[in-house]
Amino acid sequence: MIDEAFEAQRGRLHAVAYRMLGSHADAEDVVQEAWLRLSLQDPATIGNLGGWLTTVVGRISLDVLRSRRPSASYDELVVTVDDGPSPADDAEVADSVGAALLVVLESLRPSERLAFVLHDLFAVPFEEIGQILGRSADATKMLASRARRKVRGTERTTGSAPGTERPPGSAPGTERPDGSAPGTERPPGSAPGTGRPGGSVRAQREVVRAFLAAARGGDFAALLRVLDPEVRLTAETADGLTVTIGATEVAAGARFGGGQGARGRGVLVDGRPGFLAWRADGTPLTLLAFTVVDGRITEIRAISDPARLAALDLPDQPAWK
Repeated sequence: MIDEAFEAQRGRLHAVAYRMLGSHADAEDVVQEAWLRLSLQDPATIGNLGGWLTTVVGRISLDVLRSRRPSASYDELVVTVDDGPSPADDAEVADSVGAALLVVLESLRPSERLAFVLHDLFAVPFEEIGQILGRSADATKMLASRARRKVRGTERTTGSAPGTERPPGSAPGTERPDGSAPGTERPPGSAPGTGRPGGSVRAQREVVRAFLAAARGGDFAALLRVLDPEVRLTAETADGLTVTIGATEVAAGARFGGGQGARGRGVLVDGRPGFLAWRADGTPLTLLAFTVVDGRITEIRAISDPARLAALDLPDQPAWK
């Protein structure tokens, strides 16, 4: 039965659409549209159902990407409670690798994103991707190659290592011995196969705690000890975006006291250590996300824009005594 055959493909089709669009809701809409198109098609004319459905999902996803506003953002941070050290530290970030990959994919143009996602993540031949894009296989290979270069460039800038997980439907046996995908590079100081810099979450957490303690206490020397000389602080406020570069400059402005009756707790932001503070009335005040490489903080992201915070799926404030 055609409906049973479609259901067998649903999980992989959703994964393809999600990697393209960065939204589970949009991905489900695409899959449903693919089902509607299949229901209007004579099954006898389809030689390879899996390939046919992948092509349809790719085309629909491409149309959705091209129709989106240029300013559309899919920086869907995954923020979860950090309950402290546990043997599952390395497993805590598994679900966040895909979210980090989506941020990287946002730097690609729609055609590049389609070529990269379908070929590198789902092993679709260039000839089939070219049919979706209306280009030759050679031109499609060039798009995928350009996308890989952009991914590597973003990877070096952010310290993320996309592609270290194999999505459903991708070809097995394409990983390197350390678990990373071909065409990706591990950032300096990262452990093989972890997909993040600085070793275990536990080690990164200790660096962040040292930073927070020094910031609260106004210990300038202690701040400099945990900040990379070229650390980058990106602050998103209601007035806009500001960037501060350099350990001295960041340390000079690092003051996390008890203003506004705020209290906070440790969180994981895309699997990396962070800190979330609430006002006395329970509304979020600031979200901090840290990147730690070789025992030093190389990047801090601070979000205090109320509208931005309200758009994030944040943990509830604990019931402090």
